[in-house]
Amino acid sequence: MEQKAQGQGEPTNERAAEILDEIGDMLDILDESTFRVRAYHKAAASVRSLTRPIADIYREGGVKALDEIPGVGSHTALRLEELIATGRLPYYEELREKIPESVTELMVIPGIGPKKAKKIYETLGISTLDELMSAITEHKVEHIPGFGRKTEENILRGIRQYEKMHERILLSQAYPIAHEIVDSLRRQPFVDRANTAGSLRRMKETVGDIDLLASSEQPLKVMEYFTTIPQVAYILATGETKSSIIVKNGLQVDLRVVAPNEYGAALQYFTGSKPHNIHLRDIAKKRGLKINEYGVFESDTDRRLGGRTEEEVYGTLDMETPPPAIREDKGEIEAAMRRSLPRLIRHEDIKGDFHIHTNWSDGINDIETMVEMARSLGYAFVTISDHAEKLRIAGGLTKEELQEQLEAIAGLNEKYDDIEILTGMETNIDNDGEVDFGPEVLRKLDVVIGSIHGGFRQSKEQLTRRMVRAIENPYINIIAHPTGRILGQRPPYDIDLHEVFKAAAATGTFLELNAYPNRLDLKDDHLREARDAYGCKFAIDTDAHVAGNMLYMEYGVVTAQRGWLTKEDVLNTYEVPEIRRMLRLKR
Repeated sequence: MEQKAQGQGEPTNERAAEILDEIGDMLDILDESTFRVRAYHKAAASVRSLTRPIADIYREGGVKALDEIPGVGSHTALRLEELIATGRLPYYEELREKIPESVTELMVIPGIGPKKAKKIYETLGISTLDELMSAITEHKVEHIPGFGRKTEENILRGIRQYEKMHERILLSQAYPIAHEIVDSLRRQPFVDRANTAGSLRRMKETVGDIDLLASSEQPLKVMEYFTTIPQVAYILATGETKSSIIVKNGLQVDLRVVAPNEYGAALQYFTGSKPHNIHLRDIAKKRGLKINEYGVFESDTDRRLGGRTEEEVYGTLDMETPPPAIREDKGEIEAAMRRSLPRLIRHEDIKGDFHIHTNWSDGINDIETMVEMARSLGYAFVTISDHAEKLRIAGGLTKEELQEQLEAIAGLNEKYDDIEILTGMETNIDNDGEVDFGPEVLRKLDVVIGSIHGGFRQSKEQLTRRMVRAIENPYINIIAHPTGRILGQRPPYDIDLHEVFKAAAATGTFLELNAYPNRLDLKDDHLREARDAYGCKFAIDTDAHVAGNMLYMEYGVVTAQRGWLTKEDVLNTYEVPEIRRMLRLKR
């Protein structure tokens, strides 16, 4: 866990949330009460999801406004006030002095929580990741009391995950800062056009550095502006056609500037994957053409045929322009040449969200706040789907509590005439494939979600059997986050997706594309296979635990685009009466 400096002005929402999360972790290490630990993590989640800067909220309403943020109690509000007003939080610094830095550093490894990190440090004196790897190689970790060989293997697996993940960054970390910079470039009179490029423009789930492209007749002026924007922390390199900076959240951003008549060719070149671009060049070569970042040319004469727009580039090859999200050489070039590219789902096609949690279970906001957020997004419906009772750690609802919630939702449905609140529940799939409640309870609900929340290391056969049995339950409408992966933290569990897809298609069960940025589960290739090979249908859901999380829908939609899904493949795009009909078909 990297220690970041305080005292550098007002904290961003993300930085304030990081500090609250670190306080929670440190209190856990110090064996403070579970209530206090959870309170800080809950506050962190709420601050992280705010759609307005927390500093602005404080300026407008003081500590009282901070206290009114769901999940932020009066005690935590005072901590935030101090952090915002002074740029520092002595309480945070005092905790860090009590805990060796190596303990918190070890906690970045998936599978190493506060207790394990403390025990590793106290038993072996380990202070670096390299030392931990050496101890694992020498099988010292397995001899720590309470650990064993299995724990050692899990920690090694976590280290490998951490190293692999930190070669790239989550889409959700790169996307907002990239578009903030692009938007600012577009507002400058000396910038003709600007856009993201590379894997970010293709909206891959993780990206390397952030690549941006602009066109201008005054490239030096663009570079002067780019290297002095407020987001800059360091300037790595600056030149007439390319500059690189490190922004304040630690990400590298590279900007190229080209002439306006080269912009389309450059955007195509720096957007398509390597296989996509090679395939395109091969087609051009067979036609006596050459394509590069400067334009499209006749091979023999070098006569320029186009390049100002991407449409010109693809048009010279008599093909449609593939959407950026699918430029991976996975059939899009052939489809473009046949002029049969799919009409991919769009964000505006989404009419609601099926997977929403409230403070009835482990969410932050009450039902009405979540409904108001859905209304602000222009949704026709929203489904309240809190956890069921077997997931006690998430405050799962008993039968009696569910009945109370159904009555509360009925009351709200009478209040609102512009949105329909569907009743739902996220049930837990147990080791036998059964869920929390039987037909007498589930039939009361509009939508029933089934999810695996434990036993991730079971055999492939058992995990598959659990999932398939749940899919065969006539009351389970949607299987949530089907592979269980959490990017950078937990790999997908070992499950036979072919059997899952086959069962889902046969029973009319929808598979979820969980839009939460560190899940994006199912991933793009799985979506396409499930649809093309099995005829599966899908639901795109945010798994929101706080109102701001509902904005994550856009990450689900772009992942669906990468999986070649159309609006007809996705339950969320239908009108509510048709949704109800489609859900009832299974029952």
